[in-house]
Amino acid sequence: MQFKGDFEKASVGDLVSENYVFAAVLHYFGISFYQYQTDSLEKVCHKHKVNPRQLASQLESWAQQKDPSLEDLYLNPIEVLVAYLKKKHYYFVRQELPFLSNLISGIKPEPGYETLMTDLRIMFPLFVEDFIHHIHEEESRLFKRIQLLQDIEEGEFRVHDALTILEKDPVQYLADHHEIHDDEMEGIRKLTKDYLLEENAPLTMKVLYHELQNFEKELSIHAKIEDELLFPKAVELEKEALRKIRKQIQTN
Repeated sequence: MQFKGDFEKASVGDLVSENYVFAAVLHYFGISFYQYQTDSLEKVCHKHKVNPRQLASQLESWAQQKDPSLEDLYLNPIEVLVAYLKKKHYYFVRQELPFLSNLISGIKPEPGYETLMTDLRIMFPLFVEDFIHHIHEEESRLFKRIQLLQDIEEGEFRVHDALTILEKDPVQYLADHHEIHDDEMEGIRKLTKDYLLEENAPLTMKVLYHELQNFEKELSIHAKIEDELLFPKAVELEKEALRKIRKQIQTN
């Protein structure tokens, strides 16, 4: 990735303006960009004992990251799909949410944005709490259920025990009660007027809105993968396991 001018001599604000993703890279290294907008990257890196080339390398790495398409994921077995979703959960909880929380709690509101930031500081922690609860629920119920189905397929349970497991909390019940977290972002969308900003808005707000919008897109894709790929595959796995177990019982 090429930068205009001298990368290390450029101000943090200019670098972030050129590529908003750089704000997240700085956060990854423990640096809140909004505290050092007018300082040179060289000065900030010296203060935080970070090599500027490490930052450039990390940004290059992030730019090259590409998630698999729905088609790619569809072709993989269900355990690969679960592993991918778990990895995304970890990324949301360990990287994206802390970065957003840091921006919302740390940005000093400029004139005209005080009320908005006050409301966001109330609303966002509630969203985070609910979202993390949803992830734990999904991993402890749905992902565990899928693992049980695979164990049954591999004959790790006695026939009648397997039948008892299969008839309790079927996947379709979990699918029917699955929450779509795009709706949880509705309040933030309304508050930000669908992430609408003036052209001359402060850089801090541009970065914040960009990150919120990007996170919402990721959640929407994540929900689509679960609803269109994971649940149908899990329902089919359960049907097949149930068919085999009932056939074994009839045979015996």
